[in-house]
Amino acid sequence: MGNCCDRGFHKEDDRANVLFVSQGVSRRALLKRMAGVAGVVTLPGLPAYARNDKEHVKLAFCSQLLCVVPYEATRAAGFFADEGLDVQLVYTRGGSAALQALNAGSVDYAATSFDAALNAFANGANIARFATTGRVPLFALASSPQTAASIRNIADLAGKTVGVAQLGNSDHALTLYLLKRNNINPDSVRFATLGPNLYDALRLGQVDAGMVQEPGLTLLQQDGARVIVNLMQSGDAEQYLGGPYEFMGVAVRPDEIAQRRAQMQKIGRALEAGMHYMQQAPVADLIDALPRELIAGGNIDVLGSALDRYRASLYPERVQIERDACERVMEAHLLAGIQEEPADLDALLKQAILGA
Repeated sequence: MGNCCDRGFHKEDDRANVLFVSQGVSRRALLKRMAGVAGVVTLPGLPAYARNDKEHVKLAFCSQLLCVVPYEATRAAGFFADEGLDVQLVYTRGGSAALQALNAGSVDYAATSFDAALNAFANGANIARFATTGRVPLFALASSPQTAASIRNIADLAGKTVGVAQLGNSDHALTLYLLKRNNINPDSVRFATLGPNLYDALRLGQVDAGMVQEPGLTLLQQDGARVIVNLMQSGDAEQYLGGPYEFMGVAVRPDEIAQRRAQMQKIGRALEAGMHYMQQAPVADLIDALPRELIAGGNIDVLGSALDRYRASLYPERVQIERDACERVMEAHLLAGIQEEPADLDALLKQAILGA
C-alpha cells in the first residue's frame, strides 16, 4: 500500500493504482445520529439519502489509515448524503496516484497530503486545494528499542542512521526540517531508504531512528523504543514546527471550480459535520465505518487507542485552509531541497471557496 505522501507525478491515468471503492451510508451510524449521539442531531425533513436525486461524485485519495477517518466517518454517518451527494471514495496506491487520477479526469476530486499536492503542483499538475482535513503530520520521530538510551533528543541524531520511506517524501522533509530548526547539520545524519520495511528495520535495530506512523509507533514503544518528537500531538507540532502543518486536504481541477463551486461547498459542509461527529463518536463506531479491506489483519485495539489519543490534535474542527500551515510545509520542502523555489500558493490554494 503506497505512502500517502509519496512523491512524483505522471499525467497518464494508471487504473492499476486503484485498490477499492467505498460508498454508501452506514445504517448503524445513521440510527445513532437520529438518536442524537453526543449532541449530534439530524435536521428535520426528508433527508437526501432517502431520495434518488443525489449528485454522484468520485473522490480519490491515499490509503494511509488515519488520513481516511474523516472521509469514512462523513460517509458512514450520512453527512455526504445529507448534502445530496453520493460520494465514491476511491482508494489509490498513494497520494501521487490520487492526484494523477484527478489530473487525468477519471475522478472529480483528490484528497492527499499537502506535501503530495505541493510536489504535483510544482511539477505541472493542474490542481487547486480548497479544503483541509488534517492539521499536523501523521508522523513521529522515534529511536529503535536498541538505541533508546543513547538517542534522547534531536541533537543525538548526529552521526546516526535515520530510516525514511523514501528520499523526498514528507517523512524525509520533516526530518531535515527538524534537524535544521535545531541547528543540527543534516550532513551529519545518514538516511536509509526503507519503503514499507521501515517499521521492521527500526524494530530490529537496523537503523538508529526513523519517522513512523501509527500503529507502528505504539508497537515500537511497547518494545522499548523512545519517542523523540511526536508531531501527531499539537504541543509537539507547535514546539518543533511552529504551529499547524497542513496535511490532508481536498483538491479539484481549477478549470472546473466555476461549475463545481456549489458542489465543493456541499463537500466542505459535509466534511466539517463529519469531523465534528468523529470528535464525539465512540471510537468503535469510527473503526466500524472503515472498509474491511483497510484494517484486515491489523491490531484493532492499537488502532482504536491511537485514534482516540490523537483525533483532537490531528483533525481540525473547520475545513477552511490555514495559509500559514501551508507555508510551513513549503518551508520544509525548500530547506530539504525538495523544491528549488517557492510555489505560487495564491494559485494552488482556493480558500475563498469555503470562506477565508
